[in-house]
Amino acid sequence: MTEEHDDLELRRPDTGGERPSAPRRHPPARYRRRRVLALLGLVVVLFAAWFLIELFQPFSGPGTGVVTVDIPTGASAGQIGDELAARGVISSSFFFGLRTRLDGDGPKLRHGVVSLRRGMSYAAALKALTTVPAVTQLEVRIPEGLTRRQIAAVAHADGLSGSYLVASRPAEAGLAPSGYGAPAGVHSLEGFLFPATYFSIQHESVRHLVAQQVAAFHQNFDRLHFARAAAAHLSRYDVLIIASMVEREAQVAADRPLVAAVIYNRLAAGMTLGIDATLRYELNDYDRPLTASQLALNTPYNTRIHRGLPPTPISNPGLASMVAATDPARVSYLYYVDAPNTCGKLAFATSYTRFEADVAAYNAARNAAGGRAPTKCP
Repeated sequence: MTEEHDDLELRRPDTGGERPSAPRRHPPARYRRRRVLALLGLVVVLFAAWFLIELFQPFSGPGTGVVTVDIPTGASAGQIGDELAARGVISSSFFFGLRTRLDGDGPKLRHGVVSLRRGMSYAAALKALTTVPAVTQLEVRIPEGLTRRQIAAVAHADGLSGSYLVASRPAEAGLAPSGYGAPAGVHSLEGFLFPATYFSIQHESVRHLVAQQVAAFHQNFDRLHFARAAAAHLSRYDVLIIASMVEREAQVAADRPLVAAVIYNRLAAGMTLGIDATLRYELNDYDRPLTASQLALNTPYNTRIHRGLPPTPISNPGLASMVAATDPARVSYLYYVDAPNTCGKLAFATSYTRFEADVAAYNAARNAAGGRAPTKCP
């Protein structure tokens, strides 16, 4: 029995001399959940920190440079934020809107022209948009007979902001000249910008001035009677062109309906108007004598060689000239020239012979004045 037991050996699998590894143990599910929750918590903390930094901008300053923004009346905080972000004033319209709501500044946001900076913090932008500056009221005086270009110079000199020439385009001002009979190619509001004294504030946008002028134009021109013009086959736009020429030609109130009569009569007779003010308008030259080459220019504004009216008004007329253009004097005059030494009055004539005599009298008076215009008052 003993020998038989001695022959028995305890056999084990061959492990290559290494001890067998212990079975791999996985952490309990609760530990895995804790790791996930800790990671999510870290993400939330980081996101909250980023969100608060973006919202309150502790490292942002007052910004640099100057950005002039024209904020329309009634614009919402979101619309203002979009405009500021587009102009580089702030970095995000979303966070600007959120700061506006948190600070309760929505009802305080002002409209009009505001000077801001690039890269401003939301707090700095809100302070600028809710602080009403001291207002300097202006009287913007627009005399009768100025052109758009001349009014633009007045607006700039008076401290208004923006481009008057851009603001006085039909699309910008919301007035269509075609509604008055103008051809489709008219792209300015020359003639529609009513002259008067307007009140504004310093640095206000020129768009406000244009809006006031257009409103005054409607109040004055639209209420006139156009029966005489219609009988002469003239549109309301034609009347406005005539009024603009009357404004440039007549210096004395009594001459306005007479100048209008000459224009009506010459149109009816198929004559050229021969009004040099139309050519001066295109040349933008109101002081120097016109040269022979200029007087021969082949342009529709040269009414010496082209029949009919010029393509557009040549100035912005006042009410008196508008009235004269709708109701010209019932006279047969076809000509006029400056009457010498009469404070700007004109000498009118029906015949060319009489007109030549009036021209000769004017030239004699000018020669007697040493070549200067004989404008001395009696």
